[in-house]
Formats: sequence, structure tokens, C-alpha cells
Amino acid sequence: MAGKVFCEATKLYNILNQYTFLPRLAESNYLCLIDARAAESYNFSHIITARNAKWDSDGKFIMPLDVEVESMRYIIVYDSSTHSLSDSGPAIDCADSIEKSSQFPVQILSGGYEKFSALYPFLRTPKILYNIRELESLNPYPVEILPGKLYMGDYRQATNLQILKDLKLNALVNVSDECSLVFQKVNCTVLHIRMADSAEADLITSFERMCIFIGSHLNNSSSVLIFSTLGVSRCCAVTMAYLMYHLKYTLKEAWNHIQQCKANMKPNRGFVQQLSDWELQTLGKRVTDISEPNY
Repeated sequence: MAGKVFCEATKLYNILNQYTFLPRLAESNYLCLIDARAAESYNFSHIITARNAKWDSDGKFIMPLDVEVESMRYIIVYDSSTHSLSDSGPAIDCADSIEKSSQFPVQILSGGYEKFSALYPFLRTPKILYNIRELESLNPYPVEILPGKLYMGDYRQATNLQILKDLKLNALVNVSDECSLVFQKVNCTVLHIRMADSAEADLITSFERMCIFIGSHLNNSSSVLIFSTLGVSRCCAVTMAYLMYHLKYTLKEAWNHIQQCKANMKPNRGFVQQLSDWELQTLGKRVTDISEPNY
């Protein structure tokens, strides 16, 4: 029995927005999201790709036939507003039934639909069925690094006006080679550090400037997006540098945090060495051994 754990809203947001070449929501064994509210509430609006829970005549949850519980990476259940694993309610009842056969812990969304939909209203929908082509065509949002404040993504996301509006972004840090005319049309302050994704690129000399820029906007209750071309190397390095500079994370702590938010993050080897040097500069000593296989 894998057990039950709480899932914070920001974690589900990031799970929904993972992608490689295609959105991970298109993978059959990636996420099973179950809405345990009454059918009327579900039909009116629910979190994108969620299924409404079905119950038998004895009130026991019926797992959808096309869901292979044993191989499912994430099973997340929510009702209206569960706040504790000791609560009683449909989400807990549903999770109790599933955890007996799940390989991974069944996650219960903290605060339920009410909290999630208030934070991310653009991820709610009345749409019930998706075919594979629709799932592959979804437009993932940038991942959330600090809830409601700091985001990390790619160039396509940064030039999507709807995404900028939905996330209420006020400032952008562009560490790609490109600069779109779109940025002239939005009410965002843009810091562009033109940088190639090369092991020889000198990113560390711009770390402090970028960290000060990000920090000044976050301190003014603005939200910031850090992005690069593909969103896996340069922007990840800059985001880690910020966490190390302002929050005094070690490189290992920053790395683990970013990896939890974006599974396919991969700064190039030159940037990893520069982050190690940045750790020495910000913390006064090297704490993280970058020779370990994780890096």
C-alpha cells in the first residue's frame, strides 16, 4: 500500500504543465486526475483533464477501466476543499480505495477545487473528453518556481500574450538569442541578456545583474518569468542563481527545487561549473560536489 499524501496547488500546476517535445498529459501512464465532487459541480467546471469519480451502489469508488493504477506516475484526487488527511469526504474515500493498488502515493489536492481554481482560473474547463491529438496540442504554461511570483519557461511561452496575461507577469528575463516584437506590445519590463547555450558562454558575470532585477520586481509584488529558447538550460541556470543569491540556497538545494518544478531541466556543463563558482561567491564556500552523477 503506497499511502496518501497532500499535494499543494503549485505542485499540481507544475505536473499539468510538464512537457518534453509534447505535453506529458498526452502520456497514458502520466497523470490520472480525479474530481470527487458531485457530477453537477464537475459538469459546470473542473480542472483540465480531470475525470469525475464514479461510485457503485454501495458507495465505493469505481476506477475507470482504461486507467492502469499500478503504472500510473501520478494519481491526484480532489473534492471541493479538503484541507487535512484526517478530514472525511469524497476525496479521502476515493484515495482510500485507490491506494491499495497504486505503486506511488495517492495525492490529495490541498484546498481542493476551490483553492486551485482561485489560483489558476485559466486551468479550469467544462470540457470532459480529450482525444490524443487534443492532448498533444495543449499549450503548457511556464512552471512555477515561487508560487504566484517566479516562473520559468521557454521562448514560445514568453511570446504568448495569453500566458503573459493569465500569469499577470510584470517582468521578463530573456536569456535567449532572440528578441520578439511581441515584447513591445506588453506591459512588461524586459531584461535581455543575449546568451548562447554553450559550455563556453559566460553567464556568471551577468548573474548579479539578473538577480538584482528579479529581486527588485518580486519585492514590489510583481511576477517574473525567466526564459530561454527551449527552457531547459540557460533559464534553469539563472533561476538557480537567483535562489542561491536571494534565498541562500546551496547549489544542491537550488538544483533539487528546480528539478521538482521541471523534470527535464538540464543546464549545460559549463553553466554547472559557473553555478558552483557562484555558490562559492554567494555562500563563501563550495558545498555541492558537482562531480556527482546528478549534475
